[in-house]
Amino acid sequence: MSILWLKAFHVFFMIAWMAGIFYLPRLFVYHAETKEQVVRDQFKVMERRLWLFITPFALLTLVLGIAIIYVYGAPWLGASAWLHAKLALVALFYAYHMYLWHLVKVFARDENTHSPKFYRFLNEAPVLALLAIVILAILKPF
Repeated sequence: MSILWLKAFHVFFMIAWMAGIFYLPRLFVYHAETKEQVVRDQFKVMERRLWLFITPFALLTLVLGIAIIYVYGAPWLGASAWLHAKLALVALFYAYHMYLWHLVKVFARDENTHSPKFYRFLNEAPVLALLAIVILAILKPF
């Protein structure tokens, strides 16, 4: 497979993953705001299904990213300082993804203790990390 195909699918699956990873905390905002159990139960289903839907995209993003690194080779990896910074930020996104799973389970047990404001911040903060990843990948500043 051509490196360009690997990159194209890597970017596609990353975009699909990010769409879901930005929407899930928005669901948490609405879930935290509601007092009606019927509505809470509906959010539980939506949150769980969305997390399960986007997780394969996260895994495919990872597999294709590793494939790209493999194709370029160890010397390229060693010489690409920008990539090391990008991978550190990407690792934070995978930790964030797992934290969202934790929150899905907290909401499923009706044990949420955070405010809607907390989830708004949780929803918006990763945008800056994604911006940094895109800048690193496109500009390769160092």
